[in-house]
Amino acid sequence: MKPLFSSSVLDWFDLHGRKNLPWQRVKSVYNVWISEIMLQQTQVATVIPYYQRFMQSFPDVSALADASLDDVLSHWAGLGYYARARNLHRAAQMIRDDYALEFPRDIDHVIDLPGIGKSTAGAILSLALNQKHAILDGNVKRVLARYHRIEGWAGHTRVLNQYWQYAERYTPLNRVADYNQAMMDLGSMVCTRSQPQCERCPLNRSCEAHRYQQESSFPLPRPKKPQLIKQTKMLMLCNEQNNVLIQQRPPVGIWGGLWSLPECAPDEDIYAFVETHFGQKIKTITEWETVRHTFSHFHLDITPIKAVVDDPVSRVMEADASVWYNTEPTKKKQHRGFAAPVKRLLERLEMQFQDQSQNEIRREYE
Repeated sequence: MKPLFSSSVLDWFDLHGRKNLPWQRVKSVYNVWISEIMLQQTQVATVIPYYQRFMQSFPDVSALADASLDDVLSHWAGLGYYARARNLHRAAQMIRDDYALEFPRDIDHVIDLPGIGKSTAGAILSLALNQKHAILDGNVKRVLARYHRIEGWAGHTRVLNQYWQYAERYTPLNRVADYNQAMMDLGSMVCTRSQPQCERCPLNRSCEAHRYQQESSFPLPRPKKPQLIKQTKMLMLCNEQNNVLIQQRPPVGIWGGLWSLPECAPDEDIYAFVETHFGQKIKTITEWETVRHTFSHFHLDITPIKAVVDDPVSRVMEADASVWYNTEPTKKKQHRGFAAPVKRLLERLEMQFQDQSQNEIRREYE
């Protein structure tokens, strides 16, 4: 069974597999590593432009390790799951300091790097160096779950061990890189979550889920929990120079290390909050419509509050990791990583300031 499975997958890959992705054109351990981290929980089409911009700025381990976390996060902004970027940066520094800028070749050492588990380590070493390691990303799990009608959620240890047994059984001795790429391609291009194209699958004759027309029943999803809804107010504190106050979030947690707007609880007295925390008195205040940002495990309802404060820049109370951010594009001198909803709010605020400026110019000439 094993040779038939892997040979069928490889034959399909030779005809239909992806061989011209950006990280495949010049294959190196570094390129594959960056792409594999970006591809965790993110589709290929989304990753490609991020990968290309990232590699232009950080073409090797040294450049990534020596960069500031702000710069790395600014290149990641919008890609989501920001812990990946923080771990990538820490791993690069470990490779610089502990491995003399050489990516480790031993799988146990690779797993010891931040943000890299067994499957990702196997993918990096097999795709870049053709080492014999099985992989088990979401696409591979889907193929195996349907092929064997694996019961149970993969998050349970017993079920996960079953997946690994099959994955390791089918991984061939030769052409490991092609095989692992083929399994990922097969899951993302043919054995898709919905409406799988079974007629195009090289494994359809022996796939148990296909035999019993149960493709939609496998793999079993994570047991559902009620989706929590959290609420917050984001404060756009603006001074008369059209600067807006931003804060860097703690290195761990939601949007860790990214720059954001000050937040307060929905029932907080904004006037007292701003004066207490920032030494500012509010002149005017405007509440924008609430926007929802969805994370993997909860919804966040954000009420943006635009507040013009009366103090100039020089009188801002020294708050932790807080700076005035100039919204004029020509004066942005430093890359900063913003969470997606914060970036959208700043862009909208910037457009307001531009409209105000144009209106003032018109009035001068009337």
